[in-house]
Amino acid sequence: MAMIVFSSRSDVQQSKRLHWTPILNLKWIDIDFKRNLLYLIETKNGERRDVPINETVKRTLIKVLKRPESPYVFCNESGKPYTNVRTSFDTALKRAGIKDFRFHDLRHTFASHLVMLGIDLRTVQELMGHKTIEMTLRYSHLSPAHKDRAVGILDRNLRKMDTIWTPRAEKEEVINELNFATIDN
Repeated sequence: MAMIVFSSRSDVQQSKRLHWTPILNLKWIDIDFKRNLLYLIETKNGERRDVPINETVKRTLIKVLKRPESPYVFCNESGKPYTNVRTSFDTALKRAGIKDFRFHDLRHTFASHLVMLGIDLRTVQELMGHKTIEMTLRYSHLSPAHKDRAVGILDRNLRKMDTIWTPRAEKEEVINELNFATIDN
């Protein structure tokens, strides 16, 4: 469970082989709890990445059982890192009643949630470790409800906005009434 929470709230799934690799190879020395950072050495593009972690990830990692004889965060009783957790992941999905879901979908969810919360694409790109904005766009899916809210905001604001077609007498009224709707209201 800790691995799933960790994966859905941070982006550490890049690797040369499997999306599990950076997580399974994560060592305690790669975590800076004071600066809220993970240091990823083995990434898909071969470059080291510093990944910020939020409080949820931090609390989750703190709760992980530590094996004094092992440097690995996610390891078995003998201290060796797990090599495959597919069966456990699939079992968890089945128990939760979740179908047609892959571990990699957590990465898409991470990006999509950031975008739907209004985080700019450049920041999402950096958090995802993407070289191009096009790759970030492939990962960022907006929900239909989010799209509906966006056009609703536009509609509410356009009714209040002054245009070159607004008669002069109405312009002062419109300016005085401007109270822009945002995604928060």
